[in-house]
Amino acid sequence: MSEILRNFSPDVAGWQFMWTLLIPAAFTIAIAIERAIYILVKSDINADTFMKKITQLVRAGEVKEALNLCERAKGRALPQVVSCGLRAVVDKEEVDFRTIQNSVDEGMLEVIPKLEERTHYLAMWANVATLIGLMGTIYGLILAFRAVSAPGIDPTEKARLLAMGISAAMNTTLSGLAIAVPATLFHSFLLSKTKKIIDEIDEHTVKLINLLTGNR
Repeated sequence: MSEILRNFSPDVAGWQFMWTLLIPAAFTIAIAIERAIYILVKSDINADTFMKKITQLVRAGEVKEALNLCERAKGRALPQVVSCGLRAVVDKEEVDFRTIQNSVDEGMLEVIPKLEERTHYLAMWANVATLIGLMGTIYGLILAFRAVSAPGIDPTEKARLLAMGISAAMNTTLSGLAIAVPATLFHSFLLSKTKKIIDEIDEHTVKLINLLTGNR
């Protein structure tokens, strides 16, 4: 009986899994905050309004002013890619479609990986938290069944030990899901915002290239 009681001490009965769950919780919070700031604050922009101003300046022949407008956007995703196409026109007297396209592609290769990096770790930590919670569940059930099958224990004490084992199992499950669910939601939300920004870049850079080559 003393061995069973040791298994139900606060340091063993599921608490090691609860403490382990602090690791995915900390990483989930850190990644979610960092990605939210970078994607929503530093990279996003009102694409339609911005490109309307760029289009007006390009059609008026003020490509340098359009480039200055991009640089004043402080490195946001769409302006950064658009500036690559505009810079190809400003720096060279003779440009063609391929030259502008290559410049825009180069800008996209620089911007898009920065938008996508580390977001996938949220899904990973959600899975890790779920699995750690499942391990705690299994461990708690093992202790519960061990208490039930142990001989020579008073029925009242056996019921108490059984309840403690089930409690340990449920607590670790709940804690794992409490981390995994927000991590999954943040992952889906940030992925959708990233896709929206990339789609806007694709759409508006094609229009910009056609506009620049048409003007030339």
